[in-house]
Amino acid sequence: MIDIHCHMLPAIDDGARSDNESLRLATAAVDNGITHTLCTPHIHFGRFDNSKALIAEKVSGLRALLNKNSIALSVAAAAEVRFDIEILSAIERNEIPFLGHWRGDNVLLLELPTGHFPKGFEQFIRLLKARAVTAMIAHPERNKGILREPKLVSTLIKSGCLLQITAASLTGNFGERIQEFAETMIRENVVDVVASDAHNHKKRPPLLKQAYERIGLIGGDHQAVRLTRATPWIISESLFT
Repeated sequence: MIDIHCHMLPAIDDGARSDNESLRLATAAVDNGITHTLCTPHIHFGRFDNSKALIAEKVSGLRALLNKNSIALSVAAAAEVRFDIEILSAIERNEIPFLGHWRGDNVLLLELPTGHFPKGFEQFIRLLKARAVTAMIAHPERNKGILREPKLVSTLIKSGCLLQITAASLTGNFGERIQEFAETMIRENVVDVVASDAHNHKKRPPLLKQAYERIGLIGGDHQAVRLTRATPWIISESLFT
């Protein structure tokens, strides 16, 4: 499986804290059936001010660490970027590490504010599209504003966004309400990718295998393959080759 949202890089955000934690998380990913991982540390202006160059350097170091320890996991660099108007100028400066490509556009993994749906969202998405960027919304099922008003999922889709839900949402690790919402999105066939959003090997491990099985029960094996293998690979293949 292809995991395009994971916080595996050491000491760069709220994910792995050390090389040892990165190795444990990578081992857990391989044991979970993951062959390729996009490392997507937070870029959250004013909190996690990670640069494209720093992320690339960290991925290079992690790749060497994995090779040294004979862990068969391919890794590449991207980022999870918090909703902020500053993104537009960062794109102009070529400072945003994208997830890859989708239908001719670069794909931005965009994180919404946790507690609400942001004002000006649709205009912001139009400004991204004008720059040949498609937003993939990270874990919309966990956004409190969308939970309060589920019809906002239609707003995301009509705006041209891709939707990525978290594996652990489908397994119930974020609670029953989020699990039910995630399952509804699977049944309605509005999800484009399922990813781990793993942060560590204990409290937030990669659970793609378990999510794959759950998707199979809800939407069938074809959808499980599409969400965890086919679409993630179409988007990210250029970063691994």
